Amino acid sequence: MKNDMSRRFHTRVITNIIFSAMFACLVDLFLVTNLTMLGEYAVVQGKEGSLQAVFYHPGPVITLLYVLAGIATFSSAFLVLQKKSMDYITKLSTAIQNISEGDLNTTVEVVGDDEFSAMAANLNKMVEDIRRLMDKERESERTKNELITNIAHDLRTPLTSIIGYLELLSAPTSNMSPEMEKKYINITYTKAKRLEKLIEDLFGFTKLNYGKVSMKVTKVDIVKLLSQLLEEFYPNFMDKDLAYELQSNVPAKMINADGNLLARLFDNLINNAIKYGAEGKRIVVKIHATESIVTVSVTNYGYVIPKEELPLLFEKFYRVEQSRSSNTGGTGLGLAIARNIVDMHGGTIGVTSDLNGTVFTVRLLVDFDINKENFGNPGDRHEY
Repeated sequence: MKNDMSRRFHTRVITNIIFSAMFACLVDLFLVTNLTMLGEYAVVQGKEGSLQAVFYHPGPVITLLYVLAGIATFSSAFLVLQKKSMDYITKLSTAIQNISEGDLNTTVEVVGDDEFSAMAANLNKMVEDIRRLMDKERESERTKNELITNIAHDLRTPLTSIIGYLELLSAPTSNMSPEMEKKYINITYTKAKRLEKLIEDLFGFTKLNYGKVSMKVTKVDIVKLLSQLLEEFYPNFMDKDLAYELQSNVPAKMINADGNLLARLFDNLINNAIKYGAEGKRIVVKIHATESIVTVSVTNYGYVIPKEELPLLFEKFYRVEQSRSSNTGGTGLGLAIARNIVDMHGGTIGVTSDLNGTVFTVRLLVDFDINKENFGNPGDRHEY
């Protein structure tokens, strides 16, 4: 393509040179013929000493004038023919100058299909890439500031409570009853555990988000894994007065995956269902396996999430019903971690919420290959 454009450009320049040379020759021929006839006429009229008679027998000076006239004609014609290209080069130069001064709204109209038009197209693409990169950097900076703000807030809240209760407990003049001391100690312990969970989630999210977790892909029985997880959550179910059910169309299903990461993924989804589905009194985990794909859904029947909030659930630090976060103890990182784990396994994760329940659905390949793309790019693997 590049050689073809270069060939067309060179062909056009050579064509312009030939056309300019032919035009210069015609003009010179016209001048020589007509001035010679004018000189001959002057000689016939007996005006050998006149200026016109000089052209009848041209000497070196007249010949040089003819040559200079030819050169001037050739140059003028060539400049006229190349004016369009020269104007285009001027536009490119001006655009480059504007871009160098920081004006990223500059674009050059792509005209023709030669090297200059290719340069204009590349220049426009470069500006678009720079603009996109700067937008990405601004978004990264905004996200970083938001991350710092959220971390500071979420760390400070339980830490302030812990310090406050410890000050009450350690006050020398305190006449607190043993029952009240035990209550404050339990509250302090709960706050400390929440702080620990936040720090663990934060470190986990950071490692997953920046690719610092190496996957150990082995054969994992997804039915057995979820059955064990639900049994481990039994005290939580009892505490929230929740019934739970595991449904599967197969008694066992082996898939290629990192067992520890999958355990964390479904731990977060089940934990999320317990926190926000207590009002529904029931949680259902369904497994539907085919030869190539395993679909796992976790359903709770609590609070219905507004449709406009569904795409935001997997963003870090986002919480549905912000006012309830202190009661549910959510860090806002669980679903973001779940999304990253699904991405690492080349799967998809989605959520729906209506009067029939809030359903988180995960699709995983049975024969997952860590070296291949499976369901597309990570940014395209979220369904709502």
